[in-house]
Amino acid sequence: MIHPLLRLAATQPQLLADHVEAYAGLVGEELGRSAAAYKQRLLLGALGLCLAVVAAVLAGVALMLWAATPPANLQAPWVLITAPGVAALLAVACALGARKKHADSFAGLKQQMSADLAMLREVSAP
Repeated sequence: MIHPLLRLAATQPQLLADHVEAYAGLVGEELGRSAAAYKQRLLLGALGLCLAVVAAVLAGVALMLWAATPPANLQAPWVLITAPGVAALLAVACALGARKKHADSFAGLKQQMSADLAMLREVSAP
């Protein structure tokens, strides 16, 4: 007895071609989603690194201003802490955003393949 999949390939090859084309579309869609998530994580990581450098520079400038200015002449000492603090908080937020896990890559493809394999097992069972 011929396996049902071989019989289908011999009698209606366009159905298998359509199925393979649908798989190719699904792979392309999943690759697009994964690439977009990777780009977002990369951008957030780079932005977080740049903001960390800016925070370090601003902290150094604030430290030099605090050391060079007599305490009686400091008009708003809170600015010396706030300026690098805002950049540091933004850097931490970007780093946390870059570490966030995204949806499972190729989950739709895995689900479709398992459904197809289950269907083949069902058809193959005597």
